[in-house]
Amino acid sequence: MLTESVYRTEDVEPRDRFEYWQQQLVRLIAPFDVRTEHRADFRSEVHILPLGDVALWTMEHPPLAARRSPRLIRSSTDPELYLFSLPFGDSATAVRSDGLGAYRPHDVVLQDSARPLLLQASTDDPRQRVRGGWLTVPRQALPLSPDRIGTLTARRMPGGTGVGALLVQLLAGIAADPGAYRAGDAPRLGTVALDLVSALLAHHLDAEDAVPPESRRRALVQRIRAFIRAHLHEPNLDPGAVAAAHHISVSYLHRLFEGEEETVAAWIRHQRLERARRDLADPALAATPVHVIAARCGFPRAADFSRAFRGAYGLPPRDFRHGAAATAAGGR
Repeated sequence: MLTESVYRTEDVEPRDRFEYWQQQLVRLIAPFDVRTEHRADFRSEVHILPLGDVALWTMEHPPLAARRSPRLIRSSTDPELYLFSLPFGDSATAVRSDGLGAYRPHDVVLQDSARPLLLQASTDDPRQRVRGGWLTVPRQALPLSPDRIGTLTARRMPGGTGVGALLVQLLAGIAADPGAYRAGDAPRLGTVALDLVSALLAHHLDAEDAVPPESRRRALVQRIRAFIRAHLHEPNLDPGAVAAAHHISVSYLHRLFEGEEETVAAWIRHQRLERARRDLADPALAATPVHVIAARCGFPRAADFSRAFRGAYGLPPRDFRHGAAATAAGGR
């Protein structure tokens, strides 16, 4: 699985928790001046997943305000990082030096460690902890010029649609289940994240040509994969339909997948079977007939589904479902 570092303030005495948390923040990112009403017993948990050149953070903490002032920037070493806030949980409000910007729950927001910022993180219920995510990216890792990227600092970029949604879905999935990946996957996942970040920034800068062709290719492949996952239920989903939806030729679509582990047709079939396998193993769907699950996964003919499923997993769908149910019952 991916190597994950975890820091919990509950591992130290209550009186030391806030200072411990702030020390980790300084050590791992940069100095911040943090204010909170929960300093007496600061309960927080931080998970960090290194992914090649980038790092994915998920944090839970009480409501707080974190400031990186010009004085603090001048007096400390700049880690030369871009910080992308990710909408994994609650909304936040960021105050810039030139005004106030309220961020919606689905926004991706770029901050620069060399620029002043004030981040106010809160929840509707002040007794609840804030949950959010960050992707830290070295400045030199992005192909766009710092001056151009600087124009996007503290601007809202939608994380619920388009490339922003792909980025958020990728990182949220990694954070939710790091055990689904091998340690060797980390650099590849980091490369995909960088490609999507570059594509997101280029889109908002109207500067797609500034992104290297290989990064654009990988970002397009990610968009195509997301489209396929969203349309698996459509029995007519095939390379022709995928190419038409993305305004590219079928031959170009096949060229895009030449560097991937499977052809686009094989990947569609694999995703359909994997979704069916998960649904058949889900106790919440135990009353759903097998043929209904098959149809939802793009197999309108039950016989075709049974044959494909047995070929992929070695036993018929019904037998697989019974075995999964027995395993679940034995584990209780």
